[in-house]
Amino acid sequence: MTDNDTLSTIFSALADPTRRAILSRLAEGEATVNELAEPFETKMTLPAISKHLKVLQNAGLITRSRDAQWRPCKLEATPLKDVSHWVEQYRHIWEQRFDQMDAYLGELQAKTKQEEDPDAEA
Repeated sequence: MTDNDTLSTIFSALADPTRRAILSRLAEGEATVNELAEPFETKMTLPAISKHLKVLQNAGLITRSRDAQWRPCKLEATPLKDVSHWVEQYRHIWEQRFDQMDAYLGELQAKTKQEEDPDAEA
């Protein structure tokens, strides 16, 4: 898979709020499928949670191991680091745009003050 394909898979997995909630829980430490399902038990079945876990696993965001009958899930942070690096490439663009917007808002505020009090010096 190319980097873009990998990123597409990761972003697709992150697009769902349930999967993001699962990742947040796994950031605290390993958990079983049943433990991960607890917050969703009134809204979602265990097979539905398992499908979400499969998507996260396919994206490389979690790993699942086997310890007897216990199947702990673990967060894998490396793909999130890859996403962070990709987003970082665009930081300068949005910072530049925020700086431009800040300058524009400053101009508007100065103009408004001037219109409110024409005798005041700019």
